[in-house]
Amino acid sequence: MTDPDATPTTTPPPDTTGLERRATGLLVLLVALLAASALYLMYARGAFEPTQRLVLLADDSEGVTVGMDLTFSGFPIGRVRRIELAPDGAVRILVDVPKNDAHWLRSSSVFTLSRGLVGGTALRAFSGILTDPPLPDGAERRVLAGDASAEIPKLVAAVRDLVANVTALTAKDAALAGTLANVATLTGRLNEPRGALGVLMGNPADADKLITALNRTNALLAKLDGLTAKADTLVGHADAQVFGPQGIAQETQATVAQLRALLTDARGTLQGVDKLLAEAQGVAANARTATADLGPLRAEVEASLRKVQSLVNELNRRWPLARDTELKLP
Repeated sequence: MTDPDATPTTTPPPDTTGLERRATGLLVLLVALLAASALYLMYARGAFEPTQRLVLLADDSEGVTVGMDLTFSGFPIGRVRRIELAPDGAVRILVDVPKNDAHWLRSSSVFTLSRGLVGGTALRAFSGILTDPPLPDGAERRVLAGDASAEIPKLVAAVRDLVANVTALTAKDAALAGTLANVATLTGRLNEPRGALGVLMGNPADADKLITALNRTNALLAKLDGLTAKADTLVGHADAQVFGPQGIAQETQATVAQLRALLTDARGTLQGVDKLLAEAQGVAANARTATADLGPLRAEVEASLRKVQSLVNELNRRWPLARDTELKLP
């Protein structure tokens, strides 16, 4: 049994100082890790990287959010930092572009804001000429907006018109049906005898006339071929007779050579006549002597003329020519 007059003994509390220090250290470490993670994320997202400002002007900011990327050739080169409304009612999209990527933007760059049926809105930059001056800091550019959903009513109207046109073309009383009927008729006529020729001429009678004319033409061409062959044969014989070894041309050349010799003799004789006539004029007093000399001279001239006459007769015999061969004495 316990004594009620005895003083109770108390147990001292445990020492928690080390535990509190550990908890405080853990909390400080956790805060440091969170701060380091935040700083790393900010660094990774370019929060500490030097940037330049680009202001894009649009009619509305539908689909545009803070933090969305500005892409160039599919790569993000900028980020939307703020969206504000200008005094004139236009939308100002403020984009921060890192200095390292700012060289892709030129003074001739084009910026688009496209909204598709599937997917979100996209901001894109296009630089066709990279040798143009770089885009300055704080530049303002108008953004070209393209909304695919806005084209749906136009597309529906165009489809409606297309269906109406196709319906009109395929109607029974349409021009296309008549054209197809005419094509079927033409195909049937082409399958008939002399089909293509009948279609071309218009009626069978004219087609028969054309065939008859073609047959006559073929017959005439065959006769012309025969005549051409005969003419070739005659020309060959004529060449042999005229230019052959025993032809007229060879004989004519020999005759011409003889005639040249006779003419040379006649020229010499005539020159002698001229001399004698000169002597006859000089010695007119001696008529008896001149008369005696003229007798042999006349005989020589007559002999020369007979040679020429015989040569001409020989030419006429070998190569008859339509000309006058009569020789007249002076």
